[in-house]
Amino acid sequence: MKQILDAIQAGDTSSEDFAALPLPESYRAATVRKDEVDMFEGLPSKEKDPRKSIHVDEVALPELGPGEALVAVMASAINYNTVWTSIFEPVSTFGFLERYGRLSELTKRHDLPYHVVGSDLSGVVLATGPGVTRWKPGARVVAHCLSVEMEDPDGHNDTMLDPQQRIWGFETNFGGLADVALVKANQLMPKPEHLTWEEAASPGLVNCTAYRQLVSKNGGDMKQGDNVLIWGASGGLGGFATQYALNGGATPVCVVSNEEKAAIARRMGAELIINRSEEGYKFWKDEHTQDPKEWKRFGAKIRELTGGEDIDIVFEHPGRDTFGASVYVTRKGGTITTCASTTGYMHEYDNRYLWMNLKRIISSHFANYRESWEANRLVAKGKIHPTLSRTYGLEDVGQAALDVHHNLHQGKVGVLCLAPEEGLGVLDEELRATHLTQINAFRGQ
Repeated sequence: MKQILDAIQAGDTSSEDFAALPLPESYRAATVRKDEVDMFEGLPSKEKDPRKSIHVDEVALPELGPGEALVAVMASAINYNTVWTSIFEPVSTFGFLERYGRLSELTKRHDLPYHVVGSDLSGVVLATGPGVTRWKPGARVVAHCLSVEMEDPDGHNDTMLDPQQRIWGFETNFGGLADVALVKANQLMPKPEHLTWEEAASPGLVNCTAYRQLVSKNGGDMKQGDNVLIWGASGGLGGFATQYALNGGATPVCVVSNEEKAAIARRMGAELIINRSEEGYKFWKDEHTQDPKEWKRFGAKIRELTGGEDIDIVFEHPGRDTFGASVYVTRKGGTITTCASTTGYMHEYDNRYLWMNLKRIISSHFANYRESWEANRLVAKGKIHPTLSRTYGLEDVGQAALDVHHNLHQGKVGVLCLAPEEGLGVLDEELRATHLTQINAFRGQ
């Protein structure tokens, strides 16, 4: 791997020279193990520790198939799907790998006793399989996490509807928290060159997800002037949703949990902020009963901030804890877009407020190829910025996942893979200087 890293850092290595580099037989990777899926049995979710279940192992380099690419990973990032994988909730991801392995002779590679995790990367293409024409060895890239087969007709209008749609590094093997990753070549996109490796790796999953959920016609179809309620506005998803609202002429109403996170929302340019800890909302009286009086109090706070207006679009991802309130506060004819459900999948709401007021609930999951490219293009042009707050080395990936699991982080937590230190990989210093304040917004600089 040292020879590969030296070629990347040289800065002038040709595509032909990259193609001539010998590929390693094995590489470092963050894995979970099939024989440990019961290790946390009986423990509450919050007591399940990713530091115990995520291992940094040396694993065999996978065979390169048609339409695929091997990428030297300079940096990656933590998403909630890595947390779920590491605590084996709501199900073990080895079931995903087993099902994928039954699809074809080629996909059998994914069904292994270990799972290389991670759904983000920035890095350099090392090799491509038969049929790949767009990307050459040496190309500096990021990857989105949509993996599809596209052999069925269903996905050809919206690739997210392909029956074989999967999230790379979660429902497939050979993910991005490693020194090398295996991706489908159509996952690759140009690296935004005003960003460091770790900054460029961090938007990936959450940026594309926020774009589809809020901006795309497949999601909220946001327009200028909309009032957008954003839960967790300084988190991985919410940080991008806040930027898209501001960038698109909407008014974000940002819900955060403390003053530190409120300050981040203000640094992004948001003005209407609800600090949950200060307001003390208790949407549930107990684990079985919600409190409509608290929904009403929450709605009154929103109207106070907006000058009497209700919410046009709710950017929903906490799920169970907040969904009843989200449905209630949405205006007549408004939209609740939902993904993730980080506080629980079993949503409860009063259907009278939905049905009698013609509100809509729209499900949203990651993004299709076009939406991913649009989201990455906006980052590359300096219109949308990374939300990176802290970066760990690959050897500390368990601690990085624990931070996210316990919500100790702001924005995104990055992970250096091959990159020996932070701050490397920038080629466009002029564009970077223009946006440095926004790039550092989640670092408190």
